[in-house]
Amino acid sequence: MPWCDSCDRLVERSDLVEGRCPTCDSLLEGIERGPLPWRFRLMIGATVIYLIWRLVQLISWLSH
Repeated sequence: MPWCDSCDRLVERSDLVEGRCPTCDSLLEGIERGPLPWRFRLMIGATVIYLIWRLVQLISWLSH
């Protein structure tokens, strides 16, 4: 899906008007945002698990 830097959003190919963003009329041909790297997704998952564990520890500490 093309990415519009002006609008800061993804634009569906079916919504493009002659290769331009329907909202701001910027040319979007050839500009595509690739998928997220697996390392980044792994880091986000590990961070979420760590924060949940810290929340469990906080609740345990407050209950004593």
